[in-house]
Amino acid sequence: MVELVTGHAGKAHATAEQAAGLNAGILGLDDYVLNVHDKFKITVVSANKVTIGTGELVMQGRHVSQGTPEDLIVTNGSQGQKRNDLIVCRYAKGSQSIESAKLVVVRGTPTTGTPTDPALNTTSPLDGGTTYDMPLYRIPLDGITIGTPVALFNVLKPMSDVWDSLTQRSTTWRIPYSNNSISLTRVGDICFAGGNVKFNQSGENNYTQARETIPVGYRPAETSNVPIAVFGGNTTFILYGEHTGRVVMLGNPNSAYAGCTGVWRTTDPMPA
Repeated sequence: MVELVTGHAGKAHATAEQAAGLNAGILGLDDYVLNVHDKFKITVVSANKVTIGTGELVMQGRHVSQGTPEDLIVTNGSQGQKRNDLIVCRYAKGSQSIESAKLVVVRGTPTTGTPTDPALNTTSPLDGGTTYDMPLYRIPLDGITIGTPVALFNVLKPMSDVWDSLTQRSTTWRIPYSNNSISLTRVGDICFAGGNVKFNQSGENNYTQARETIPVGYRPAETSNVPIAVFGGNTTFILYGEHTGRVVMLGNPNSAYAGCTGVWRTTDPMPA
């Protein structure tokens, strides 16, 4: 039977199950830590204690909040043996359908060989599961020593980041050895170069610095040389860019007509 959830019914009728279904439908069926607070940052305090910071997560549509850091005890390791423990957020539905969530350390099996992760509860509450584990960290133990924790969760980016990833900007850029320009188009953090040009000079280049620089907003993210324009036709000419905007040239433009293409990633602020 159809029921209006977000509407006044004259009685209490909206359920946690309905809210979880809405969350799962919008955010997806994966489990996510949200991009707020400490994002459940882990700190190793001692050989048998870790602290999990504040955070918000959504597991199978269930929203779980940790408002204050929490200490968890890791069972001491044994000399000569290795073990993988997992820190999980555990959902449970008990008697009278009372639901809860808590952080749990799931102990692995000690071994002298290569340790494996312990088994978890994986039946989603959306499918009727009464216990479900969302893994947060793997805690490797070698003897009595706790190794570096390994994060096992994804951080769900906010809608503002999704919007930025779809934002598009374009400009034109005059290339070396030509009076012509090519187009630079940016979509999110990916830049595309393309166009047709006529070069007005010949001569071999061996990573020669150009007078031209890449405009701010389109500069490559990497600190080393990145191919930003490769020309075809009767040329063997490549332009490399740096995160500073510096451009160096390799090959011979050969005073030719040529087509150009290039793709690279940028971390520049999005142009206005």
